[in-house]
Amino acid sequence: MESKLTNEQVLTALREQFGDAVGQEEQTTDHYLNVYVTAESVHAMIEWLYAHGEFKVQFLTNITGIHFPDNDEDQKMVIVYHLHSLQNNFRLRLKAYLPIENPSIHTITDIFSAANWLERETYDFFGINFVNHPNLTRILNEDSMDYFPMRKEYHLEDETRQDKDNRFFGR
Repeated sequence: MESKLTNEQVLTALREQFGDAVGQEEQTTDHYLNVYVTAESVHAMIEWLYAHGEFKVQFLTNITGIHFPDNDEDQKMVIVYHLHSLQNNFRLRLKAYLPIENPSIHTITDIFSAANWLERETYDFFGINFVNHPNLTRILNEDSMDYFPMRKEYHLEDETRQDKDNRFFGR
């Protein structure tokens, strides 16, 4: 089923409503609209998209994070919201940069109850703090862990190992 909305319609409306809070956009080969927005505007933007009479973006598909260790300090973490309008068959990804030293963003559990577990999972693996979350605790990893396993802060291999023969690893 083809979408009843175009990426241009939604992007134009977002820019009119939120102005400079809407940054770079890209359209993927699967026709998803990806929009970078400011972290401060995410909650208001998602709330507006949810309540919009025409767009009706009322399904939260996923929330996740991405760690870019080579980016500038204030752009090392990205939070990604996958949103979907079931009535219009329209999908949208909102992305916001967060600083690595304090990756915090306002919770959207007041808009989507399903965000509760998705935000807890994102906190558990990436260390993104969701301000005002009702129960922001680890969901899959041990409580005693003092690190976030999906951050690219550790080497994949131990370079000091003597028992590894690189011939068997295609090197």
